[in-house]
Amino acid sequence: MSILRAFRIFLFYLLLGTTALLWCSLSFFIAPFLSFKARYRFINVYWCRCALWLTKVFLGIRYEIKGAQNVPDRPCVIQSNHQSTWETFFLSAYFSPLSQVLKRELLYVPFFGWAMAMLRPIAIDRDNPKAALKQVAAKGDELLKDNVWVLIFPEGTRVPYGTVGKFSRSGSALAVNAALPVLPIAHNAGKFWPKIGWGKQAGVITVVIGEPMYAEGSGPRAIADLNDRVQAWNEKTQREMGSLPPAPQAPVANDRLAV
Repeated sequence: MSILRAFRIFLFYLLLGTTALLWCSLSFFIAPFLSFKARYRFINVYWCRCALWLTKVFLGIRYEIKGAQNVPDRPCVIQSNHQSTWETFFLSAYFSPLSQVLKRELLYVPFFGWAMAMLRPIAIDRDNPKAALKQVAAKGDELLKDNVWVLIFPEGTRVPYGTVGKFSRSGSALAVNAALPVLPIAHNAGKFWPKIGWGKQAGVITVVIGEPMYAEGSGPRAIADLNDRVQAWNEKTQREMGSLPPAPQAPVANDRLAV
């Protein structure tokens, strides 16, 4: 990494942290007097757009969106692969208002966590999976009824670029029980913004929004089937953009007898 590149990355993080601190501090005085949707725009949309602008100017990371026409008119459950911090910025700015599942501990982070607490997040205790699933189901259903997008990263945590984690069924279960579709999203943000380290690579992130996926029926079997289709679509889309190696080909049957 060149000295100039390292300096630009340093400036990016400096400005990102400074703007976050100022934005969160200002939110404490303004947000309580705003409706939830206006509060979300002020705290999340505007700052995340600022973060994306800083990413473009200082890191040279831009993005392209494919399938924007697939976004339904009514909010539903969004399921996306998780590779970096970038997609959190993008999805929070693109879908409004949006609530996401996050670790409860994040709400205790000074300034940042306090501002997040005003955005109706689904804060779960990862040490208690059963309680977390019930919370996602109850709070998620409440948010969807209030026309709020619910974002779930089914892998549960960020995974390195070039790999994919097993998808949890919590998002699919929420969609099935609410009689709403899952909006699948795939991207390759980890190629330019790796999970580990400070280094960033300039380039264009591709975000693919798939067609809404509906469950066929209800109950555990429908949930499992929907979840499998969402993960299969995500893996297929990542392969098409070069994020995953090609799927192994099945051996071709040979009907000729050996002689």
